[in-house]
Amino acid sequence: MEQIRHTLPGDIERTSMAIIRGELSARGIALPPEAAPVVLRVIHTTADFDYADNLAFTPGAVEVGVAALGRGTPILTDTNMALAGVSKPTLERLGGAAHCFMADPLVAQRARTGGTTRAAAAVAYGAERFPGAVFAVGNAPTALLALADLLEGGLRPALVIGVPVGFVNVVESKRALWAACERAGVPAIVAFGRKGGSNVAAAICNALLYTAAGALDPAARGWRG
Repeated sequence: MEQIRHTLPGDIERTSMAIIRGELSARGIALPPEAAPVVLRVIHTTADFDYADNLAFTPGAVEVGVAALGRGTPILTDTNMALAGVSKPTLERLGGAAHCFMADPLVAQRARTGGTTRAAAAVAYGAERFPGAVFAVGNAPTALLALADLLEGGLRPALVIGVPVGFVNVVESKRALWAACERAGVPAIVAFGRKGGSNVAAAICNALLYTAAGALDPAARGWRG
């Protein structure tokens, strides 16, 4: 039986990132330095190299997102799954917090009254409470469409991460969100096409958080190996 190596968490992550960089290089893909931590983290999370092509960044989006999270700007997610994936120790280290309002009874009531999804209502509710937050949407296209409308109405979040996954209104909502962000001058990170997910939203948040905390290497996060 072949001996298994790389059993410590830090070593596993470090080796995984080296493998990803090697495969990207073999494919002739050179990542822009500012986007590299985000793209690498997403590929590490998904094992899907398509994200080297479909992740798009408005100019300065990573820098703005890192600066915002570095000063404790809150993160709002569209699912509790994405919320669970965001690094709480790093958030605490930076003085920030993450929230998801999908399960809030008031949000459910607003969704029923307004004839919309809870995701859309949750985004609107979150925008009332934390208008300058980092919004991370990994599941619900309706949340992206609601954000696009709110941007047209004057909402100016620190950053919008738009990476919902699926087949219905997914591609269209990402395009609408991107266009609204460009018009409003709001930084955005978007995974164009059908791919995405709550895990991708959390991975992007973590890449920005780790960069802000100087903790891209797992040793800086207290991991062994």
